[in-house]
Amino acid sequence: MAELKTKLTKQKAADFIKTVKPEQKQADSRILLKIFQSATGQKPAMWGDSIVGFGSYHYKSERSTQEGDWPLVGFSPRKANLTLYVMVSIKKSDPLLKKLGKYKASGGCLYINKLADIDQTVLATLVAKSFRNMRKIIK
Repeated sequence: MAELKTKLTKQKAADFIKTVKPEQKQADSRILLKIFQSATGQKPAMWGDSIVGFGSYHYKSERSTQEGDWPLVGFSPRKANLTLYVMVSIKKSDPLLKKLGKYKASGGCLYINKLADIDQTVLATLVAKSFRNMRKIIK
């Protein structure tokens, strides 16, 4: 079994966000940090070198022998967009997604170009809902 590359690290999320470029993506990341902290009641933790996660769970893949730990929700300021890990327990038909604004979705992720493209209040609700749903799933 291949070992997962993305693991919990000791790096501070705030220190990581200070390194994010360009400046607008860094500013959006600071706001996302606040939204996710408030919505989850959790402190941020770095997963790998670019994912800010909140909470964690252990999983075993049903389709392969892969298993490991992963954040319940999180985000990553990628070069192409802001990647939000919140979709695992939210159905694509969720009415909140219709209110969110401009985004793309794939797998368990939402992809947004910038926070100005979405409704941040709706995002906070989606994050809180996903976090609660994931906690129910892992029990």
